[in-house]
Amino acid sequence: MNQQFPITLVTPVSANNEKPLLDYLGKLRLGLEENIHESFEDIGTIHFARWLVIDTDIEKGVSSLGDMSKLIFTSNFDGDIKTQLNDLCTTAANIIDNIYCYCEGYPEVAARTPGARVAYLEQWVVPPSAFYRGAPHRSLVQIRNEDRLHNFILDFIGSKKWNGIKAGNVKKQIEEAVKARPEFDWARQSFSMPRVNWPGMIFLGLILLLLSIPILIWVLIVQYGYERHDEYFTMKRSQLDEKKMSILESYEDLEIPNQFSQLVTMKTGRVRLITFKAFMLFARVLIPFKFVTGKLMGIPTIHYARWVLFDNNKRVLFFSNFDGSWQQYLGDFIDQSGWGLTGIFSNTYKFPKTKFLISGGAYDEEHFLAWSRHSEVQTQVWYNAYPHLSIKNVNNNSQIRSQLFKNSSEKKAAEFLKLI
Repeated sequence: MNQQFPITLVTPVSANNEKPLLDYLGKLRLGLEENIHESFEDIGTIHFARWLVIDTDIEKGVSSLGDMSKLIFTSNFDGDIKTQLNDLCTTAANIIDNIYCYCEGYPEVAARTPGARVAYLEQWVVPPSAFYRGAPHRSLVQIRNEDRLHNFILDFIGSKKWNGIKAGNVKKQIEEAVKARPEFDWARQSFSMPRVNWPGMIFLGLILLLLSIPILIWVLIVQYGYERHDEYFTMKRSQLDEKKMSILESYEDLEIPNQFSQLVTMKTGRVRLITFKAFMLFARVLIPFKFVTGKLMGIPTIHYARWVLFDNNKRVLFFSNFDGSWQQYLGDFIDQSGWGLTGIFSNTYKFPKTKFLISGGAYDEEHFLAWSRHSEVQTQVWYNAYPHLSIKNVNNNSQIRSQLFKNSSEKKAAEFLKLI
């Protein structure tokens, strides 16, 4: 089955090259907003991608830390990393050259072969600590094909009157209409929606039960040995930099999906690092067992989410592609999985006051939302392969395709028509 994978590149920017790099990324962003993105489309495997520059005073175009600025690239794509890099370095070679020529050690013009570009980018790959897919096992081609199938069925239904015709007969006519179109032959191939791995969930539950006492002791150590003495975030939304907020908001609500990029610093010490990595391990195990039906902790609006620990375990990048407004998205996280957010991000510097790893923190909505905006970083370029589709649309289209040619009772046929 097709699978989506993540890639994250963290590349140092050469000294004094921040401004020309930002200028080029600005032009690339404008081109994407005007639907000039042939290179990305020609690759044909990228669902979402973004570039952003960190450790930089964006307004002045200079390093903000006295050290090298860093260029971050992330994408969610079909296939393996090597193929993705090869595609970027051939089909999108012009874009890669125009961006990475401002980075430390990029090959000179005469040496810019596909192999040299790939070798350069490979050295900056940072693996994700945890990764979530909202529509697992579906390639970009499949998502787009299923969307076209759904639209065809909608048009077919709208072209006729169906008064008095039973659901089973309606479904049968839809099947025949689709069969008559050669461009939909692929839809006859069997496809089953991913399901929760209940044996895996039971096994994971047993492991957690066996570890319950050590986990409890660890939580108490973190609470009384560390959390009570750490600084915590106390700012409110009204105290944040309005100019920064305006810049962040300018790259939101352009289409159905939105993007969020966040950079936070780990609290010092092994205890915090071990705690963070333990939550990431738990997420890596739990996600493919449980969160395979389009909902992460009950939230049905997330296409992808990714945590990346980098910079010698000192900092964490979080990336998300989601549907709806920023406030609604984080509000859903608070309501559905505030304990998870708290457990993860309470190990980072100046998070809202937390108790016992899972209480307080994200549930302190006023300070958590302000903290989220405060730690958000500006995305310079964002590519979205299906701006008109929510993750609910993607999964619903797959449901339609998976049930289209199945034998159905009258009740099942009626349920199928509700999907349309």
